[in-house]
Amino acid sequence: MNSAYRSLHLTASRLINPKLVHLLPLSSISTAPRRRRNLATPSSSFPFSSSSSSSSFYIPMAGVDDQVPPPESHLLEKQFESFRAELEDSAALREQIRGVVMEIESATRLIQANLLLVHQSRPIPEIIEKAKEKINDLKKFYGQLAEILQKCPGQYYRYHADWRSETQAVVSQLAFMHWLETGTLLVHTEAEAKLGLNSMEFGLETEDYLTGICFMSNDLPRYVVNRVTAGDYDCPRKVMNFLTDLHAAFRMLNLRNDFLRKKFDSMKYDLRRVEEVYYDVKIRGLISGGDVPPPNVQDQS
Repeated sequence: MNSAYRSLHLTASRLINPKLVHLLPLSSISTAPRRRRNLATPSSSFPFSSSSSSSSFYIPMAGVDDQVPPPESHLLEKQFESFRAELEDSAALREQIRGVVMEIESATRLIQANLLLVHQSRPIPEIIEKAKEKINDLKKFYGQLAEILQKCPGQYYRYHADWRSETQAVVSQLAFMHWLETGTLLVHTEAEAKLGLNSMEFGLETEDYLTGICFMSNDLPRYVVNRVTAGDYDCPRKVMNFLTDLHAAFRMLNLRNDFLRKKFDSMKYDLRRVEEVYYDVKIRGLISGGDVPPPNVQDQS
């Protein structure tokens, strides 16, 4: 029975894979009946158990290999550490700048308080001389700003917004003083010279200068009304001619729809108010009729 079974098995093996049968010895083919595998034993039910043979898989335990951080975490920590140091240095620098800017703002308020006296018919030379006393202080403060910015070369525009509005107010007061003295416009280079600024390192931005000039024009209508009340009937004509030329010069600029454009639009209304005072004085016969009125600003806008 065993020999018959062996012959039958060899015949079937040759039909399936003839080469395999020649490689295996006949004694390796067991004719004993197979026993049913006991599924209840741990070794057969779970192949990954510790009692399995050398072919079993290795499962790493949590908390052993995870203790060593990946190299990416070191790069991330180093990057944010540099960010922290940079932000701390920037905050310290801004505190220094704000301290100087507060001094500039305080000096500008004192100049403005002195110039407000021109609306009360006070002697203009006396008012201007008193206001000029603070210009040296402004020059000193802007020199301190330049020294602070030397600590961070190339970062001028990063901190420029911290003193932009104060600089515009300073230009406005300086331009008003200059007009009261000479009746002309304070040009950009003269404003830089008064503040001790150097256009190559720490200069006066063009937009800050133009915005300050627009602020200055807002003071002229009130000045005209008060001068006419005091009996100076020729003042409206002078201011009107000055604002007309200034408005025409601004129209040469291609201004965007930003803050400077809005301030330029306000100059149009300042000129209109001065024109109304001038025409009213002229109609009343308080000035000679030989003056030719400028073109209407409303038609140009």
